[in-house]
Amino acid sequence: MYPIRFENLYYNKIWGGRDFENFRDNMPEGEIGESWDIACHPNGIGIVANGELKGKRFDEIISEFGHDLVGSKVSTEKFPLLVKLINSKEKLSVQVHPGDEYAKRVENEFGKTEAWYVVDAKPGAKLIVGTKNCNKATFAKAIEEGKSEDYLNVIEVKKGDCFLINSGLVHAICEGLIIAEIQQNSDVTYRVYDYGRPREIHVEKSLDVINFDLAAENLSNHEIVEFEGFSKINFCENEYFGMQKFNIKKEWTDCSNEEKFFILTCVDGKGTIEGKEFSEEIKMGDSYLIPAKLGNYSVKGELEVIKSYPM
Repeated sequence: MYPIRFENLYYNKIWGGRDFENFRDNMPEGEIGESWDIACHPNGIGIVANGELKGKRFDEIISEFGHDLVGSKVSTEKFPLLVKLINSKEKLSVQVHPGDEYAKRVENEFGKTEAWYVVDAKPGAKLIVGTKNCNKATFAKAIEEGKSEDYLNVIEVKKGDCFLINSGLVHAICEGLIIAEIQQNSDVTYRVYDYGRPREIHVEKSLDVINFDLAAENLSNHEIVEFEGFSKINFCENEYFGMQKFNIKKEWTDCSNEEKFFILTCVDGKGTIEGKEFSEEIKMGDSYLIPAKLGNYSVKGELEVIKSYPM
């Protein structure tokens, strides 16, 4: 076993841009809004890009290696997480995701709780996280009257900010951002408002699932713990995933967990992931799957890494 990197799956979006070109040289033409980097979903299945498994599909290597790859407590039937990068040249729709019960009943799909890490932000860039000064009736009326923007919680953000977007929380990414998104492996989205674009709006379903009690919390304000050669911040652990950030100055040493896989996403700098019989380069924008049976490994260099994992 070795750290596995997948080919980037690029998706054109009407709000997409070209900012991934700042750290990648494999961009296709078009307005690229999303790069799915750790993905095993019907709408996108990764192809291994490195090592002896190169060219194999993600679902094929899960079938081949089973729990040695994903962990003894992780289902081999459906991979639980999806990691992507998002680039917004224009505003994304204001949207909300259902929780598991509603999504299963209505869409036959997982719900969607996700977390956003701001990889890069142009000056004045903003996120919409939650609603303000309203309840369901007030917001429903505002949608009908085209005034929903009056009740959206708009936050100016910078590189390094991080937000947990629970299912039921209204949210949107605005212009000028690159976001690393760690989420449940689901593609169910309900649009609340789309700035007049001619796309389907899901008002009834949105109002069914919005939780007006949810509020924004910047996880980057959590305590930073210093160690020799690196520092660490625990962003979150919920019923779906955990997420930590390591700021590596020289070296961080870790060991895989036989119960679950890890995902390492580099959000700044570059370095190497090294272990017995492997050494893989990792740079800004790269994500690697750390197999459950990998064993000991070290990340060396000057870089910042998000570590995510299923719960």
